[in-house]
Amino acid sequence: MILGGSLVGHRTPMEDRWRGYYVTGATTAVRHMGNAMVTDEENTRSMITAATLKLDSLESKFDTKHYLSPYSDAAALMVFDHQMHMMNLITRVGWEVRAAQYDAQHKQPTGGAALLREAAVEIVDYLLFIDEAQLSGQLESGSRFAATFAAQGPRDAKGRSLRDLDLQNRLLRYPCSYMIYSEAFEALPAEAKAAIYERMWRVLSGRVREKKYMRLSLADRQAILEILRDTKKGLPEYFQQP
Repeated sequence: MILGGSLVGHRTPMEDRWRGYYVTGATTAVRHMGNAMVTDEENTRSMITAATLKLDSLESKFDTKHYLSPYSDAAALMVFDHQMHMMNLITRVGWEVRAAQYDAQHKQPTGGAALLREAAVEIVDYLLFIDEAQLSGQLESGSRFAATFAAQGPRDAKGRSLRDLDLQNRLLRYPCSYMIYSEAFEALPAEAKAAIYERMWRVLSGRVREKKYMRLSLADRQAILEILRDTKKGLPEYFQQP
């Protein structure tokens, strides 16, 4: 029996990810549920072993010559986990804000201001990986995914990119989602983007002092701001403040 699936994002602990997936490029230090077949329904984790945790290639599992790659790269799966939930958030917030705008045009109560504040907090927390589950060990990607992904840039004057991967303690070297460059983000209503940018600035400039935001180090905040200033079109002018 394949280990059952569940919805995941970058907040999901690694040990609860990739049920029913083939996974390559992880190490035995990174516990996950990939490559495991359950035979004991009362103890579903009993089939997680060194052999299921560390798989270098899929060539030993089936004939891979008809596939683009003999890998199911753990780094790619981590990016996928993040990106799909980020895309869902952007889509949902865009829909909710447009629905509120429609109601306002037809003189219906909307709660628009509260909606914008709540949406901005939710999206910014996810954009900045505030609640990201930490890795328990280094990923050793055997494919070209990490290098290919990072090479897509854009890069700032110091050669840094929001696509640079960490893969030791967290997904990204600079914890701000590259999805901020996406067409979906750009297509958000102007009101929504304005609220998101304002919240981002408050968090990155240190004006938000809640405990959970302390995981963003001063160096991380500064690097993210510098990268965005050099690479993000349409950034509000107040992001240029020291």
